[in-house]
Amino acid sequence: MHEAPPTPSGASTTPSGAPTTPPGAPTTPAEPLEHGLKQRHLTMLGLGGVIGAGLFVGSGAGIAVAGPAIVVSYLIAGALAMLVMRMLGEMSAAMPASGSFSVHAERALGRWAGFSVGWLYWFLLVVVLAVEATAAAQIAHGWVPTVEPWAWVLLFMVVFTAANLAAVKNFGEFEFWFASLKVGAIVVFLVLGGLAVFGLLPDTDPVGMTNLTGQGGFLPNGWGGVVSGVLTVVFAFGGLEVVTIAAAETDDPARAVGRAVRSAVVRILFFYVGSMLVIVTVLPWTAQQAGLSPYVKVLDSIGVPSAGQIMNIVVFVALLSALNANLYGSSRMVFSLAERGEAPRGLLKVSGGSPGKAGGVPRRAVLASVAFGFVSVLLNLLWPDTVFLYMLNSVGAVLLFVWALIAASQLRLRARLEREAPGALALRMWWFPYLTWLTLAGLLGVLVLMLTDADARPQVLWSAGATALVLLVAVGRQWRERRSPASTGR
Repeated sequence: MHEAPPTPSGASTTPSGAPTTPPGAPTTPAEPLEHGLKQRHLTMLGLGGVIGAGLFVGSGAGIAVAGPAIVVSYLIAGALAMLVMRMLGEMSAAMPASGSFSVHAERALGRWAGFSVGWLYWFLLVVVLAVEATAAAQIAHGWVPTVEPWAWVLLFMVVFTAANLAAVKNFGEFEFWFASLKVGAIVVFLVLGGLAVFGLLPDTDPVGMTNLTGQGGFLPNGWGGVVSGVLTVVFAFGGLEVVTIAAAETDDPARAVGRAVRSAVVRILFFYVGSMLVIVTVLPWTAQQAGLSPYVKVLDSIGVPSAGQIMNIVVFVALLSALNANLYGSSRMVFSLAERGEAPRGLLKVSGGSPGKAGGVPRRAVLASVAFGFVSVLLNLLWPDTVFLYMLNSVGAVLLFVWALIAASQLRLRARLEREAPGALALRMWWFPYLTWLTLAGLLGVLVLMLTDADARPQVLWSAGATALVLLVAVGRQWRERRSPASTGR
């Protein structure tokens, strides 16, 4: 991997630099990446990483199927995401690494698991990157019709590639301000919505509970609607994982990831659930439509001028933020794969030095990720309903597979850490192992429910096919290495 000697993960050091990790703790080679991210960057990345178009626009589809009970759907989906993040935070605080859960999966389950989850997550990010770039370009084209969407896509990709190539602190600053705007927008929305509920805004009367109990009641479509709502909104929580990837590029990864995870999950639940509660209280749930932002409808109803244009700006920023985060996350994941011999070792080159020299940006990994991102964008522009649709379906359920492997890895590593290095457990999963098993059961339940849903079924089947293909490659690689006389002995 690197020429630098291994540094125990989750370890603190004495003033002289001597490690104080408990004996037996797992070790991680020192990363050659620049430690340019600050705690504020990581905290805002955690808060803003999942606040995107899925919340501002996609939540309308959830309200349409669940009614006011979409609040329950978000609570269930948010609880799953929070539990997964707690598990991931526990492992990342004890063993911080740029590959995060891919590294954890390799240590817990074997090389096949690290290879599979790493490449699946990389593929997920670079495909979704194309959706975000294209959607942001459509908004920009509406503002400046003389510039074609493809030109906007090119501009976005070039700008964020340059930002990610320059220094990790550039990524951190972009995400800090993007996330600040998104968080600020939601806070203002919650304040205005809360005032409207109690009739404290000009020309408004108290809403009361009318919209929560009318129009078919709180459960207009029964618990089946709640379940459908979970299937609609659970993927909106994807993106939190990047926090644990970014933690490896802070000065104190163990402490930074612990703080970020603790602050992010509760606040994100508050933003999501709070927003949904305001929306279904201010307006009847029947007023919402899939594809239209419920935030715009609420702001229009309480008399906020140019609400649609304001929300367009917020969604635009959210899409660019997600694009930036996905480019960063994909580059670090493929860099980590290269560190472990699961990707071309040429991707280990960092700016300003060799792979064994600390400090720098993995520029080749960034370029490799953005290159496939450009391919994805091109496919999305040329064949959105055929080739790109198949690619999108092939990653549609990958997030659930990744979360399941995170839970399985935590089951194995937690037992190992408690036995060998309990002092490394700075952040602990609640009620282990019961909540871990419950999370796994919940993720399996979501996958089964997706199979019973005609719209979601293709995503599960295509994603299962993509996962099976990657697993086949992983097993084949291991079999070939074991039979090869030139095996490195890994």
